[in-house]
Amino acid sequence: MSAAKKLVRILATRTGEAIELAFATEGGGTVKVLASEDQIDQLVDELEDILNSPADGEEG
Repeated sequence: MSAAKKLVRILATRTGEAIELAFATEGGGTVKVLASEDQIDQLVDELEDILNSPADGEEG
């Protein structure tokens, strides 16, 4: 697995039945992935869980 890179921008577009996510990273790289609507729903749920939970070192 490659090292994590800092995210600069996310672009999302519908491509037929899939949703294309393009992740632009510092240094000019771009990673594109295709996801189903179910996968996007799962991603949103996971991100909401992270955003709604206390950060490391914070009290709940």
